[in-house]
Amino acid sequence: MANKRIETDAAPAAIGPYCQAVVVGEWLYCSGQLALDPESGAMVGDGDIEAETRQVLSNLDAVLRKARVGRGDVAKATVYLTDMAEFSTVNQVYADFFQGLVPPARATVGVAALPKGAKVEIDFIAWLGG
Repeated sequence: MANKRIETDAAPAAIGPYCQAVVVGEWLYCSGQLALDPESGAMVGDGDIEAETRQVLSNLDAVLRKARVGRGDVAKATVYLTDMAEFSTVNQVYADFFQGLVPPARATVGVAALPKGAKVEIDFIAWLGG
């Protein structure tokens, strides 16, 4: 079974040797997204965790759309935070993103640092068989 690359201009280009997502069988594995503007590549939010989280989820949503799946197909998410005191704010934005849907299973991990000085990074695994 060959992996299939998923790439869209509606999400930031990869900043390393990886792609935005990979399809393996009936599963979509989305790379972690930061709060990067897809056009400029600049960080969004100026340190505001709510703005960063909204941009991260917007970027992931674009990758999902490119793969022709929706938010309801996301089975697993991992959230990486540099400050666990921001957990409740991130959680509210995340809840809004999945409003009306069965939210995916999730892990949240506190980390020392993220690329580009980001405060939050999120990745998804989605089922394509929907």
